[in-house]
Amino acid sequence: MKLPNLHALEQATELVHQTLTPTAQICWPLLSQRTGAEVWVKHENHTPIGAFKVRGGLVYLDALKRQGPTKRVVAATRGNHGQSIAFAAARAGLNSAVVVPRGNAVGKNAAMQALGAELIEHGADFQEAFEHAMTLADGERATFIPSFDIGLVKGVASYALEFFYAAPDLHTIYVPVGLGSGICGTIAAREALGLKTEIVGVVSENAAAYALSFEAGKVISTNSSDSIADGLDCRVPNADAFGIIRAGVERIVTVSDNEILSAMAHYLTDTHNLAEGAGAASLAALLKEKAQMAGKKIGLILSGGNADPSLIERTLFHADDGAA
Repeated sequence: MKLPNLHALEQATELVHQTLTPTAQICWPLLSQRTGAEVWVKHENHTPIGAFKVRGGLVYLDALKRQGPTKRVVAATRGNHGQSIAFAAARAGLNSAVVVPRGNAVGKNAAMQALGAELIEHGADFQEAFEHAMTLADGERATFIPSFDIGLVKGVASYALEFFYAAPDLHTIYVPVGLGSGICGTIAAREALGLKTEIVGVVSENAAAYALSFEAGKVISTNSSDSIADGLDCRVPNADAFGIIRAGVERIVTVSDNEILSAMAHYLTDTHNLAEGAGAASLAALLKEKAQMAGKKIGLILSGGNADPSLIERTLFHADDGAA
């Protein structure tokens, strides 16, 4: 899959900025003190849906509407992609449905419904929900919106362009990896700008398909993916995303649920920001690689802040317990 050039990324960014203002990138002194690096956080938890995915939905739905008549769109999600599609579909005057696995985050489900989406529960995990969504769209003659597509990548790459322009000379950026649109967008922006910044992917050790694939040099699927970071829930990597990731990232770091909880607690105590599990994964990875990153200028993608009360409670316990 060919990455979009700078002109295409700038066009997508202009479209995104018609709806949302650039999110902040802040160098937090306490995080820098904690990690021993100069740490810049890109706050994608401050978008209209509390996550970076909104950018991809806006660009994808705009292109879809220009292609011809579309009345209904269907997507599979653990939450943030679904919110993105629901948000963008409503703005485009389209009907939307999102398929989530059973037991999905209550808050994310409620948010998608509030944005106008029909919520459909199916399957034990994201992959089963994804397969059902494709079948449903085909049966209804609706338009299926994939969770990874170059149109989505162009949209989410806008956060990386903002970041590279506002915080130049980053040595390394840590990016959480679900199905791959965020990290592929970051790679696309770096390549388009001709930068040397290293990009490091972050996955949960309980959803390690991309890490296993990166190590093996080919797509490796797993039988399960079960992490507190639902945004990292992937057991079947996308082949196109993997090709871009394999060519464009320095390495992929795996982090545990306990390390993610600690990172969520650090965001609360050090920046007073709430990060969901996937959003905190990049900080967890930096802390894991603290020694080798000492003294360097580091970027962290705080990809979203949509954590349910039960996870927030566990995070607060971590902070009170001295983990922070």
